[in-house]
Amino acid sequence: MESNSKIYVAGNTGLVGSAIIRMLKRRGFTNILSSPSNRWDLRRQDRVQEFFRVNKPDYVFLAAAKVGGIGANSSRPAEFIYDNLMIQTNIIDSACRYGVKKLIFLGSSCIYPKLPKIPITEDQLMTSALEPTNDAYAVAKIAGIKMCQAYREQYDFNAISLMPTNLYGPNDNFDLESSHVFPALIRKFHEGKDQVDHDLGGPFTPNITLWGDGSPMREFLHVDDLAEACYTCMEKYESGDIINVGTGEDVTIKELAETIKDVTGFDGGITWDTSKPNGTPRKVLNVDKLKSLGWEPKIGLREGIESTYEWYKNDNRV
Repeated sequence: MESNSKIYVAGNTGLVGSAIIRMLKRRGFTNILSSPSNRWDLRRQDRVQEFFRVNKPDYVFLAAAKVGGIGANSSRPAEFIYDNLMIQTNIIDSACRYGVKKLIFLGSSCIYPKLPKIPITEDQLMTSALEPTNDAYAVAKIAGIKMCQAYREQYDFNAISLMPTNLYGPNDNFDLESSHVFPALIRKFHEGKDQVDHDLGGPFTPNITLWGDGSPMREFLHVDDLAEACYTCMEKYESGDIINVGTGEDVTIKELAETIKDVTGFDGGITWDTSKPNGTPRKVLNVDKLKSLGWEPKIGLREGIESTYEWYKNDNRV
């Protein structure tokens, strides 16, 4: 990419898209396109085609998606499969039709089986059953991968697919009804601490209830590290095969909760609601392929938790 290349970041206001824009600006790119959601419903083919016809971007980062945690995925599977299929189909097809030089499709590590071999290598895609709590979302993302590969094969379209692990950072979704575990924990502990700080009835120790038993192991990557991985792949990766993006290290949800509890200063207790699902027992990616391109994650988990919590407090996002 040249500094004046037209670069379209789909999903520019979200967790991933905003991080990619920050990265591009840091690197001196000046011609960054975005599509305001109130004018350009990405589920509408005519709107997306109009945007590409008028703006003719050179490069595309496809970060737009409908995302959410276990609760949202379980209660609204139709929305997750429909919205994601429509968004990615419209953008990939229009990018190909209107001469985009290269497109990055951002998938998710939930495309892999519920019980994979650890660490998860890229060749485990579609080798056994998916985790049922988010299989509609996963199927949509798998369709996006296959569409990129099919357009590469039939139309020689340069589309690549990155599979990020669990992400966190500024501009995440902190809505307890639809968020992932990381932002949900930050908000719960922050509001629990705030309840203690403002209680006027004497000593009071709240108890925070969390889903499952805390045993599942998860890998977490700061979204700014993902943005750098996207740049590395845009510059250096040319294969239609998927490529993992992660740290290669995981923690239990209980360990994550305890660390966030410490960072936020919450003094209350934690109750684990074992009637709620745990999800996949363990999920950590093999990232050897990406590291061979020269990329390494830079932001440690505690450092990332601290900076994300500071952002949350200052911006008061919910």
